[in-house]
Amino acid sequence: MIAINNLSYRLGKRVLYDDAVLQIKPKDKIGLIGPNGAGKSTLLKIITGSLMPDSGSVTKNKECTIGFLNQDLLSYQSEDSIRHVAMEAFKEALMIQKKIETLCQQMETAYSDNLLTDLSRLQENFERIGGYDMQSRAEAMLEGMGFVTKELDRPIATFSGGWRMRVLFAKLLLQQPSLLILDEPTNHLDVVSIKWVETYLSNYERALLVVSHDRSFLDSVATKIVEIEDKKCMVYVGNYSDYELHKEERKESLQRAYANQQKQLKHAQEFIDRFRSKASKAKLVQSRIKTLDKVEKIEIPTERRKTVKFNFTIKQNPSKIIAVIEHIHKSYGSVEVLKDAAIQIDRGDKIALIGANGRGKTTLLRIIAGYETAEKQKRNFGNQVDMSFYAQHQLDSLNMSHTILEELSQCNGADAERTEQELRAMAGMFLFTKDDIFKKINVLSGGEKARVALAKVLLSQANCLLLDEPTNHLDIASIDSLGQALQQYAGSYLFVSHDRNFIRKAANKIWYIEHKKVKVFLGGYDSFQEQVTLA
Repeated sequence: MIAINNLSYRLGKRVLYDDAVLQIKPKDKIGLIGPNGAGKSTLLKIITGSLMPDSGSVTKNKECTIGFLNQDLLSYQSEDSIRHVAMEAFKEALMIQKKIETLCQQMETAYSDNLLTDLSRLQENFERIGGYDMQSRAEAMLEGMGFVTKELDRPIATFSGGWRMRVLFAKLLLQQPSLLILDEPTNHLDVVSIKWVETYLSNYERALLVVSHDRSFLDSVATKIVEIEDKKCMVYVGNYSDYELHKEERKESLQRAYANQQKQLKHAQEFIDRFRSKASKAKLVQSRIKTLDKVEKIEIPTERRKTVKFNFTIKQNPSKIIAVIEHIHKSYGSVEVLKDAAIQIDRGDKIALIGANGRGKTTLLRIIAGYETAEKQKRNFGNQVDMSFYAQHQLDSLNMSHTILEELSQCNGADAERTEQELRAMAGMFLFTKDDIFKKINVLSGGEKARVALAKVLLSQANCLLLDEPTNHLDIASIDSLGQALQQYAGSYLFVSHDRNFIRKAANKIWYIEHKKVKVFLGGYDSFQEQVTLA
């Protein structure tokens, strides 16, 4: 369906692709992975034609249609209702519907057999392409994305960027393109919606190409993994778990083959060097030289993958009870989010706060951190409690006019005696090297801002962490590193996340908001899934 041949692409002086090859077949479900900066989003743009390769070709069948969900759509604005925007997917059916309405109006004043014949033909076509079901299909899709029925007539402009993205995602799914391209689709979905989308995509009968850092999502929807490695597209059959096994097997096999070939080449070269000056061996030596020239050399990946190194430490141990907040009431206008809710965080708690978007998870986190006030609450914090808050939206926690070095040096809770060399070392742990530390925060990518904010949390040496979607913008290797560091962290933490694999690793207690109150489940995520059904 789509063939990428000998693709090369440079971003400034940096080579992202060099002679890369990839085939996308009609029913492939491909998970595209690789570290941040490897060129995943670039490849998607090359496939859709918004970027041109330096060399090579991208060819596709004439019948192939492409639907692309990307982060640029966050800026989409319209005064139409979300139902109307979603139904724009049925372009042909809407055109026929309009013609039918026009004919019906004409027949009220000028009835004729010809008009009746035209109307009958249009109605048959309308039924054939599913026109009578398009509204119910659009509504079901939107509700699967987490919208409630009473919201469907609200203008899309009244929703946040993440919710607008869901509407456009629903529209894209309703269009059913030959190739559906999704760039980080789970970033704007809650756990309930992610599961619904997984089921839909698993049954999707056309091709799918998705960039995601969510292991569980890739395990559910992908039947093939394409990893960008060493400027090439390496293909593995199976889901992400299969990829991990095959990747290790391929690595070991490649290393064995490389070692064997190097041994054979060494022996051949030793023979040539030994007998090069002997006339009696001249023909044999020349034969060996020609053979060596024809040998296709086995290469092992040369790129060393850099991974963020997390290591959270605390300055002091807090009391047994970290925080107790009772009688929490919080509303936004007429919308009540929390009503007489209560929470308690104990020393050693590793809590995941999960559930559907709009239930007040981020609001609760901000209330605990003191970044937001409730109409009513009773707060009681333990002794020697130091809290550090990682905000989902980086504007909440970063000064856009600072350089990276300035932002780290002014971190609350950090030792005032930290030298520039120490701060450079910390920045290096988060992959900011040399002159990177003098970059302004406002020019950084989403992933880079996330790393700066996490570095500030680390520098604070707090004994209680509040983390709002800490895995967003991190690649899989960095998410794994963060999970491992939190497991070893001596303090307590509460985090909001929709990454189920991360929740499994990092949480020993689950909070969820139900009927405007905070419910507590004592146990890990898998046990929670077995015993609790989220609405």
